[in-house]
Amino acid sequence: MADNDRNNPHDSGSENDPFEEMFKKLGGGFGNQSGAGFGNTPGGFDPSSMGIDPEELRRMGMNIDPAMLQGLMAQISSMFGNTNSDEPVNWDMARQQARQLVAMGKDPSVTQNQKSAVADATQLADLWLDPATAFDRTGYTTETWSKSDFVENSFDTFREIAGPIAESMSRTMNQSMDSQMPEELKSLLGGVGGGNFLSGIGGMMFGSMAGQSVASLAGEVVSSTDVGLPLADSRAALVPQGVAAFGEGLEIPPQEVMLYLAVREVALSRLYKSNPWLRQDIIDLIKRYARGIHIDVEGMRTAAEEIDPSDPAAMQEAFSADLFTPENTEDQKLALERLETLLALVEGWVTVVTEQATKNLPMASQLAESMSRRHATGGPAEHVFASLVGLELRPKLNREAATFWRNYGEEHGIDDRDKLWAAPETLPTGEELSNLTEYEQRVEMVNATDDEFDAALEKLLAGGYDEPAEESKKDQDDRPDNDSQGEGKNDK
Repeated sequence: MADNDRNNPHDSGSENDPFEEMFKKLGGGFGNQSGAGFGNTPGGFDPSSMGIDPEELRRMGMNIDPAMLQGLMAQISSMFGNTNSDEPVNWDMARQQARQLVAMGKDPSVTQNQKSAVADATQLADLWLDPATAFDRTGYTTETWSKSDFVENSFDTFREIAGPIAESMSRTMNQSMDSQMPEELKSLLGGVGGGNFLSGIGGMMFGSMAGQSVASLAGEVVSSTDVGLPLADSRAALVPQGVAAFGEGLEIPPQEVMLYLAVREVALSRLYKSNPWLRQDIIDLIKRYARGIHIDVEGMRTAAEEIDPSDPAAMQEAFSADLFTPENTEDQKLALERLETLLALVEGWVTVVTEQATKNLPMASQLAESMSRRHATGGPAEHVFASLVGLELRPKLNREAATFWRNYGEEHGIDDRDKLWAAPETLPTGEELSNLTEYEQRVEMVNATDDEFDAALEKLLAGGYDEPAEESKKDQDDRPDNDSQGEGKNDK
């Protein structure tokens, strides 16, 4: 009877429904009376507490005993449950996965020598930066992080950034599975762990993706600001393993590599500390873009079908699929354009400031070129945002931004250059990066006093800005007479 029931109309005519297959894999097969791997799972609960009748399960085609069911539910609750909050993702699980993945590689604890090297480099970096920027020193010490330290200290920021995507995935998975699953099974699974099992699957999938993304980033970064913004607010840090990897193949003394990257880290820390709005603005733009992401439902179903809890590598491969469909809305396009411009302005500014501060560093130009190539081929920021929120950043504006900051500083001085970071309105748009005159005219209006603004507006409404054109036209009208007189004189 169980065999016949498995092929009933509940499965919408599919003999291999992906979600049924997933449940089989989770439970070792619903027909397995032994409950191997689940029957002795600690922390289980009594199925009757959920009103589950084993006889009803058998009528649904699930020939399992209470012991097996108890273990299965405990396993599901452990995998999908998030008892610490009402959020759709078990972030603790994602954090643990990131740390475990990092630990699988080479991640020794930082040594005292490394801490001393970072301290010496950042102390000299501060001295070199004092004449290169108007921003004051931060007042906090640059820390030394291992890869695991990076995961631990940056994870809350990734959690904030990825929140909208996690909610969307959870909601999409819930709707997709809810439309396909038999009513009896939905009723059975709806209350597992005090939450919704269906949305829990989407949450687990995204949690796995988040853990992998952060772990991958930890293996690439050289500092806490390597993605363009400080991942740990009001803190600065260098990652010696990343610094060493950055210098590989450059044939540059390690201490010079460390010093160059320390100057960048300290400069960015000063920038963000002096302009608190900047970090939050970038995070808000990322979240604004993420809220409009379209989830690939079929991709999620395929990933669910491939879940195999006994094979972590297979689970990672299933969850690493591209589940984001690039269907940018107008609002997303605006957010992406502004985000790319802001990150380019940050990178351009730190490039110019570091260039000025490291004039005495023998290999500074080679290090700068290496950093430029790193961004051009897709650095840590591009990789993590693409994998975590489906955000495809294009660092095409970095060079234009650096040229803008360099030219503006030469014309107006360092103090006026750095004052442009005071508010979003005083920064150039993407179009203005290559047109300094157009930018300066707009900023003049932004910074104008009320009287100056009223006078300019009155002049505009009265057609005053057209006067040069009128004068030019009058000159043209008068020119024939003058020309005739001149021609007459010449004829004479």
